[in-house]
Amino acid sequence: MTKEGETPADASGTSPVRRRLLARVLLFLLVVLPSSLAVLAGGAFLYGKWRFEAAGSAASPTVVWLAPGLGLNAISERLADAHVLDEPLVFRVAVRLNRSAGRLKAGEYEIPAHASMAEIVRILREGKSIVHRLTVPEGLTSWQVMEIVKGDPVLTGDMPLVPDEGSLLPETYHFTRGTTRAQIVQRMQKSASALINELWPHRAENLPYKTQKEAIILASIVEKETGLAAERPRVAAVFVNRLRKSMRLQSDPTIIYGVTGGKGSLGRPIRRSELDRVTPYNTYQVDGLPPTPISNPGRASIEAVLNPPETKDLYFVADGTGGHAFSTSLDEHQRNVSHWRRVEKGMAGRSAAPAPEPERKTPGKAEAPPPAAAPALPMRAPAKRAGG
Repeated sequence: MTKEGETPADASGTSPVRRRLLARVLLFLLVVLPSSLAVLAGGAFLYGKWRFEAAGSAASPTVVWLAPGLGLNAISERLADAHVLDEPLVFRVAVRLNRSAGRLKAGEYEIPAHASMAEIVRILREGKSIVHRLTVPEGLTSWQVMEIVKGDPVLTGDMPLVPDEGSLLPETYHFTRGTTRAQIVQRMQKSASALINELWPHRAENLPYKTQKEAIILASIVEKETGLAAERPRVAAVFVNRLRKSMRLQSDPTIIYGVTGGKGSLGRPIRRSELDRVTPYNTYQVDGLPPTPISNPGRASIEAVLNPPETKDLYFVADGTGGHAFSTSLDEHQRNVSHWRRVEKGMAGRSAAPAPEPERKTPGKAEAPPPAAAPALPMRAPAKRAGG
């Protein structure tokens, strides 16, 4: 029996009011709440997609270095610290949803201005790091090359020992940040070895040298004697002809190398005492080739000594135009030397200060023709001799 105004309970003891309330709660939990969550999730997804694909806030290109071994969290923090990423959380979620977390590559990247997160992910997945360059000019000594390597601001690691002279190939080397100095030097050595191995089988017959080392030694002298690429074959031919006639090479750069040890240029004319001193590198005083290369020759000089043109030239001297005058006889050579002296005198007269000594030209060779198998001492040609 119920009191007046009360709703009778059912057999379970639950009133109709409570049943309606429970039904509404269940309806909310089963229908409204999931729908609301779905709407929220959809909204979050659309927002995240919009932010992921929207232009970034960086006003200018930015270089970012991502070291090897960084995880997704660290990568997103680095990008945010570089101000190319505004919402690291959105970036991380999108990367995970795209299953790209393990495909982001270490490296140094230039992120374009206003790059979207989607574009940043693409850049990191492709792994196209910034490429740096290190150029080694032809004719430098190994010590000089190592000074270039030591001074490069991008290369890392300790300096290796100075390599053997002539064992490095002058070239432009491309590398990415993280490359060590030892690695770049090893590449130079491997490139030099590969080049001589490539060219050696195609050398001319009956050359007056029989080993790759001897070819590199002569190529290093040719490299220092002229800075003109077109002259290298002819300069090589002069030295080949002299070797065949058992004439001394009489090359100024070899003397200079013996004086400096390859540590830079001489910075002054060669002294008479240095010409007269007997050293392994004084090719005015010793027969044949010096014991080692005097520089690191490039491809053109190596090709020139392996396949020199057929000439009868035995001498050359500066001609006043940046090149050299070649001759087959001592009389002709002496006339060329006289011309060079007049040019040199005129240059001195036009300038109060002495003309700077060129680093890679030798004014000339002026010596009496030697008797068979016994080279003669040189007759000095120009008053000044070039640095090497």
